[in-house]
Amino acid sequence: MQNKARPVYDKHDRITKDGIRLHAPEDFVGMRKAGQVAARILDDIAAHVAPGQRTGELDRLIESMVHQHGAQSATIGYRGYRHASCISLNHVVCHGIPGSVTPTGRNEPTRTDDVLRDGDILNIDVTVIVDGWFGDSSRMYIAGKPKPFAMRLIQVTHDALMKGIDAVKPGNTFGDIGFAIQSYVEGQRMSVVRDFCGHGLGRVFHAPPNVLHYGRPGREAVLEEGMFFTIEPMVNLGRPETRVLADEWTAITRDKSLSAQFEHSVGVTARGVEVFTLSPAGLFHPTWV
Repeated sequence: MQNKARPVYDKHDRITKDGIRLHAPEDFVGMRKAGQVAARILDDIAAHVAPGQRTGELDRLIESMVHQHGAQSATIGYRGYRHASCISLNHVVCHGIPGSVTPTGRNEPTRTDDVLRDGDILNIDVTVIVDGWFGDSSRMYIAGKPKPFAMRLIQVTHDALMKGIDAVKPGNTFGDIGFAIQSYVEGQRMSVVRDFCGHGLGRVFHAPPNVLHYGRPGREAVLEEGMFFTIEPMVNLGRPETRVLADEWTAITRDKSLSAQFEHSVGVTARGVEVFTLSPAGLFHPTWV
């Protein structure tokens, strides 16, 4: 999702040969502020996730929180999208539309509404604009009591993200990030989605590079201080293939296996990495108590 407004950058910013913008040290301030607004919203929505809740109501609450923070939703109005969040349940990989009928999963009664059921797992993805900077993050939530295999999927996905973040430092490559994620996930007998990836951001929603969650060490662009991007692995219990539904947004696993995702916005520093979207309340994972 990409902002329509023309971004304003300092004329002294550099662009690498791979088309990746290298931001100035003062730009980290704007990213921290935007990232923390997104993180606080994801903290605050956790108390509202429960069986019987509607995804449409969760989105209404999120939109209200965005305004309360004096921020702007990056997703409302983007390519016709009308919501302040994406909410993806169970076998929905990403871009689930709040308020829409939840796709029926494998071996469950037909769904006819957007009401959360006991045991549902869901990813909530929020992107805000604060003073022109984009803060983008997502987390996993649970409605009621999950099954053990769903809990394990969520844990593996979280740990895969953190292993990807651990690979971020100047001199490493984007292939190192992808390899760290893929090798860990496949070692847990799960699969990494290849149809969607992370992305650069800053004063725009999407920018180079594409941050793949699979790869080979030493391949792709070299990480340099000042790069801003998201890492957001999507992990499936079954096969990695996905398909997009007729609404042209909702992506599901082809085999209807469960899927999970976590996302942080990060910046490359001189010594390593800064995570802009850390949870102020310590609720990035788990989001439930």
